[in-house]
Amino acid sequence: MKNTFGNSIHVTLFGESHGARIGAVVDGLCAGIVIDYDFIRAELKRRSPSQATDTARREDDGFNIISGVFNGKTTGAPICITIENGDANSESYEKIKNIARPSHADYAAYVKYHGYEDYRGGGHFSGRITAALVAVGAILQTALKSLGVSIGTHVLYLDNVKDREFIDFKSDVELLKNAVFPVLEDSVGKSMIDRILCAKADGDSIGGIAQTAICGLPAGVGEPWFDTFESVLAHGLFSIGGIKGVEFGSGFEGVKNLRGSQFNDEFFCDGQNIITRTNNNGGINGGISNGMPVVFNCAVKPTPSISKKQNTVDFVSGKNVELCVEGRHDPSIIRRICPVIDAVAAICACDLLAVKYGTDVFLKGELK
Repeated sequence: MKNTFGNSIHVTLFGESHGARIGAVVDGLCAGIVIDYDFIRAELKRRSPSQATDTARREDDGFNIISGVFNGKTTGAPICITIENGDANSESYEKIKNIARPSHADYAAYVKYHGYEDYRGGGHFSGRITAALVAVGAILQTALKSLGVSIGTHVLYLDNVKDREFIDFKSDVELLKNAVFPVLEDSVGKSMIDRILCAKADGDSIGGIAQTAICGLPAGVGEPWFDTFESVLAHGLFSIGGIKGVEFGSGFEGVKNLRGSQFNDEFFCDGQNIITRTNNNGGINGGISNGMPVVFNCAVKPTPSISKKQNTVDFVSGKNVELCVEGRHDPSIIRRICPVIDAVAAICACDLLAVKYGTDVFLKGELK
């Protein structure tokens, strides 16, 4: 089982959904970075269930940093963050421990780990583990902020309801940090919430598309082949269980509808800055950032745990069975996945920046 990500800054995840605690270890981060405890709490709150559109499981998400921080700043040693689990209810999982819940990892995990895996609440595969990712991402977003880099994600599309695209990137990203439902237009958010509640009332779930912008990155970050900015981001993003697709810039729609003369991003000089008139490539050329905002979309699948009757198998007895999933589940995870995407984007951006400039870049607070 491999649970570590990164080339210069390494993040390792641990824990299970119904275990005592979850957490993460961050290694390779330079000394002297300020730990903003309030920001970590705020990011965890954005991810936590709190609305009618979310699961009824309520975790405090109180975190402890047990190493790598002294007097409010990183020491350069590995940072270990733990988050306790307190509201786990394992009873319903005992009855279905040998049943393959559709679109879950139950069967695949059973085959890989020979039945020794923790099946309660999805165990190590659970979205609960993303709380640890968000805590790490909050630390790294603070490091990025010192360099003028910011990240924001909104729900772009859900059940035929579409939010507007990013326009003023920096102000839009800042707006999203305080949004109750992460959209750029409030009226759109209300319509999306209605669609989620409708699916919930029907015992079903709903997915959508989340759009992310990384603002303030300099040109020249990334590698030309196997560690391109796109491939590192895609690697990190596809580690989030609910994400089934990633596209950059104008993505699939752009290549379906635009010729090269329309798709190409023309460069021009804006004072001392070289920028492009459009951003169909999502701020990346040849795997390397070009100084424009890095923009990408993530396809977020409908929550697989639904109360509707479904056909599946008992993978121990080898029999076909029917299943209605019990317990507490999100009718849509797309609101709560937005801060997780922000966190993964921060981890990837920090790792690539550290590869180019060295890990002390976050202490220097400037990019040269």
